[in-house]
Amino acid sequence: MISFGNLARKPWIWSWMAAFLVWFATIMVTGGASTLGLSQAALTFAAFSIIVGIGQMFVITLGPGNIDLSVPATMTLAGTVALKLMNVENGMVVPGLLVAVLIGLAVGVGNYALIKALRIPPIIATLSMSFIVQSAAIWTNRGLRIKPPSVLADFTTSSTLGVPNVALVALGLSLIAWVLLEKSVYGRWISAIGQSMAAARMAGIPVDGARFVTYLLCAVLASVAGYLLACFSGGAALNMGAEYLLMSIAVVVIGGTAVAGGYSNVPGIWGASLFMFLVVSMLNTYGIGAGVRLIMTGLIIISVIMLAGGRRTGMR
Repeated sequence: MISFGNLARKPWIWSWMAAFLVWFATIMVTGGASTLGLSQAALTFAAFSIIVGIGQMFVITLGPGNIDLSVPATMTLAGTVALKLMNVENGMVVPGLLVAVLIGLAVGVGNYALIKALRIPPIIATLSMSFIVQSAAIWTNRGLRIKPPSVLADFTTSSTLGVPNVALVALGLSLIAWVLLEKSVYGRWISAIGQSMAAARMAGIPVDGARFVTYLLCAVLASVAGYLLACFSGGAALNMGAEYLLMSIAVVVIGGTAVAGGYSNVPGIWGASLFMFLVVSMLNTYGIGAGVRLIMTGLIIISVIMLAGGRRTGMR
């Protein structure tokens, strides 16, 4: 039997507790009338943050300085090119997904090529790549907003047994990520690299190969998120990935992953993503203005991080 004290020492529990409290406060204001709708909306919109957050988590686990700033641009380019290729045809759904994944792989290769070949910090390398990718998205889009195939539009906006389909996709990807991190050699490799890259090299871990695969994973997950988001929103917009730059980082930090590297937390990504959506929803319900809402959102996030900060050391 798990005691509350042991549960409280789990890094992921604080993001889930924060999400629940915000959900409860919102429901109280509406008198419980919007319980189902709010829950489904939270799962739907959090799903996109979860997918990109998992990719960012892999990168941040590699240690200080590792972060991927090309996520929003990758989402935009993947969504734009996939929709143009599919051209509203249901028979092109799989080719569209494959192209989105290939774009993610190309961006991941480009990111690590800049990091390794030019020996520049990852934050600079991925920022530079984001400009290139975003320019490609602008050139590809040219102001057009192509609709997704009807089968994809229906899939991304529908539910199965009351659970949004995009949330089920996020759950499947989360389970794969958890297995990779907790049960595979690769997961042990990137955790070791995050704790000490020098020690990892001395232990015979293929540091460069593991880092390369990690940046590939992050870019591919961003491209899949872009593909789903474009279909969910009815078309690809040039700014559709903008909010996911800071979001992908925030959900990792709030979710309990160590910013210093070496420790990752998949369940925490879910709690943090739900929390981020529910905070905005709660403040909207209370009728708080946009400026005050942004300030309060920032303060709430800082509070959650401070609350959990002293309980993360070495605990799962």
